[in-house]
Amino acid sequence: MSRIGKKPLVIPKDVKIEVKDDSIFVEGPKGKASRVLSERISIELKEAQLFVKRASDTKIDKSLHGLYRALISNMIKGVTEGYVKELEIIGVGFKSQIQGDTLNMQLGFSHPVNFKIPEGIKIETPKPTQIVIRGIDKEKVGQVAAEIRSVYPPEPYKGKGVRYAGEYVKKKVGKAQATTK
Repeated sequence: MSRIGKKPLVIPKDVKIEVKDDSIFVEGPKGKASRVLSERISIELKEAQLFVKRASDTKIDKSLHGLYRALISNMIKGVTEGYVKELEIIGVGFKSQIQGDTLNMQLGFSHPVNFKIPEGIKIETPKPTQIVIRGIDKEKVGQVAAEIRSVYPPEPYKGKGVRYAGEYVKKKVGKAQATTK
C-alpha cells in the first residue's frame, strides 16, 4: 500500500471540499482550485478527513494513489497559505519592473524582455533585482518561475542571469586562469 496515499488528509475549518463525478473542488480563503480525478481513484470524505482510495493493487493504481493524495494536499495548502517562488537578477544594469499585466526585464540584450503574467499568478518586484511570484497553484507558480529563469539562466563564469533565491551557481575559472600555472 502506498505510504503517502493511505495517509488521511486533515481538512482545515476554513476549507470547503466538494467531489462531483470525477472532479474535486477545493475552496479556501485564498481562492478556488479544481482538478479532474482519474477514474481509477476515488475520494471518501469522513468528518474533517479526506481519504484517497484506489481501484486495485496494480502498479499504475499504486502510483496514482500517492500522486493524487499529494496533488489534493497541494490544493488544500494553496487555497489556505498559497505558494511563493523568489528569483534574483544578478548582473550590471540588469533589472525588472511590472508594467500593467507584463513583467518587463532588462537583461543585457539589445531589447527589453516582456513576460505576460498568466491568470491566477501575482508577480511583485520589491527591488529591481528581485522577482516574487505568488499563486494558489503550486504547478503554475513553479512553471512561471522556470519560464522567467529560462530567459537568461545563470552562466558559470561571472554568475550573471536570473536564478532562484538562494541558488548556488558553481563558477568556472576563465580561459586566462586555466592556461597559466
